[in-house]
Order: sequence, then C-alpha cells, then structure tokens
Amino acid sequence: MSGQARTERRPTRQRAAIAEALADATEFRSAQEIHADLASAGDRVGLATVYRNLQAMATDGEVDVIRTADGESVYRACATEDHHHHVVCRGCGLAVEVTADAVERWAETVAASHGFTQVRHTVEVDGLCRRCSSGSS
Repeated sequence: MSGQARTERRPTRQRAAIAEALADATEFRSAQEIHADLASAGDRVGLATVYRNLQAMATDGEVDVIRTADGESVYRACATEDHHHHVVCRGCGLAVEVTADAVERWAETVAASHGFTQVRHTVEVDGLCRRCSSGSS
C-alpha cells in the first residue's frame, strides 16, 4: 500500500526495467511473471534481483503488493501516492484502487481501543469484476 515515506535509493538499470514492466499493467503481477516479461524483452535481470527490487520498491511506496489466496506476493505500480486499498478480480486480475474513509476510521478506533498508536493496515478485497461475473471473459 502507499502512504509510506519514499526513500531515495540509487537508481539502477534493473529497477528501471522492472518499473517499466509494471508501468502499464492493470493487474497485479508476480515476480516470476515480471522476470519472464523482462527475459522475453531481452532484458537480462536475475529472478533474485527482481524479488529484491520489488521488495525495495514496495517499501519505498513505488509499487503496491498484495498476497494472493495461495500466499504469493504480487505487485503493481501505484497509480497514486495517497494511502489506498484495492478491489481485485479473482478471475482476470483487474485491480481497482479505492479509498475507504470508513475503513480508516474503523482501523484507528479498533487500534486505539487496545492502546495502539501509529497504526498501519492492509485491507484486501477480492471478487469477480462485471466482465468475469457475466461469464464473458
């Protein structure tokens, strides 16, 4: 999720290639899928480098990361720097960024009632988009 402070890291060719691979994606992509895209484009970036850069980019707020139902981390370029959540289609992978003031208030209230401060949270909502619901994928 976004909303974290961005850290200045040394730009690298690999990080730029990964950012470019994610630039136009509307769906979340796994590190393996991104690695395969880079390889098919002739860009030699090791899988471990892809993982390392994606983790750094997520920490820096450049990419969003969510966990799939089977526990795999998947990534997408952030469309906004503001804190947000996602609704993700289980069928086609379409992801929509949403803000949810009610969720923000709820998280703060629940945390405060237990004595927590400096609260962060992740909310993942998935379902089927209109297209996948209608069966016209």
